[in-house]
Amino acid sequence: MKVIKEIAAMQDVADYFRCVGKKIGFVPTMGFLHKGHTSLIDKAKEENDIVVVSIFVNPTQFLPGEDFEKYPRDFLKDYFACEKAGVDYIFHPSAEEMYPPKNKTKISVLEISDTLEGKARPGHFGGVATVVAKLFNIVKPNAAYFGQKDAQQAVVIKQMSEDLNYDLKVSICPTAREDNGLAMSSRNSYLSESDKNEAAGIYKALVEGKKMITDKKVSDANSIIGKIGEVLKSNSKNLTIEYIEITDNSELKKIYDLSSYNGEVLISIAAKIGNTRLIDNILFTK
Repeated sequence: MKVIKEIAAMQDVADYFRCVGKKIGFVPTMGFLHKGHTSLIDKAKEENDIVVVSIFVNPTQFLPGEDFEKYPRDFLKDYFACEKAGVDYIFHPSAEEMYPPKNKTKISVLEISDTLEGKARPGHFGGVATVVAKLFNIVKPNAAYFGQKDAQQAVVIKQMSEDLNYDLKVSICPTAREDNGLAMSSRNSYLSESDKNEAAGIYKALVEGKKMITDKKVSDANSIIGKIGEVLKSNSKNLTIEYIEITDNSELKKIYDLSSYNGEVLISIAAKIGNTRLIDNILFTK
């Protein structure tokens, strides 16, 4: 396994493997890897000849006052995790390498970036779309792998890839969870064991919301959201709800009446335990 820090060097490696007919699978990350990341690596290895993992904490997707400076980092741990998982290359650039002083371009994916997380964190998805577009141009993958946990990010990146005619497959893989249902996240490192047990209530609430739609045939979205909120509060005394939304999974438009809706349903939650902000979702077809 090799570590590459320069854009030109990574592009040279990608060009070589493309030239000799090898398929490149790409897993973009911000590091502090967990089992969710390694599940993406496993999928990339299964479907490709060469696997590249990027480790880059992208400053442009953090808003002022967010946790960019304290975001968990442990490159040595990540290196050994990648080595064990069979990664071929780690792309680990500096911020200066990715964003030189003359950099003036930013990508915006309209409308779908402005709801849910985009409404709570304005500008976030501009940073996400820009860095992913740059990484696609640097790594030149045949396929890129993302987790369903960041559902809106997945929708934004798929839309961007289609609009900009990237010649690659964007694969969205299931959310990896702890035994208690808590979605795996690098930010879980901020939580105490007690916090983690409370945070597991988020997934319980999502499952209850799904059951109301699929089993109990409740059609009024406001009633479903209200029940999800009740379940959240009963399981998590120290949790503060930011939003609960029921949308489709392509335009991320709110669904108000489930009785006449057929298609993918996405229930999304954002909440805080203490100062730690958590997101999760459940996706299913009605």
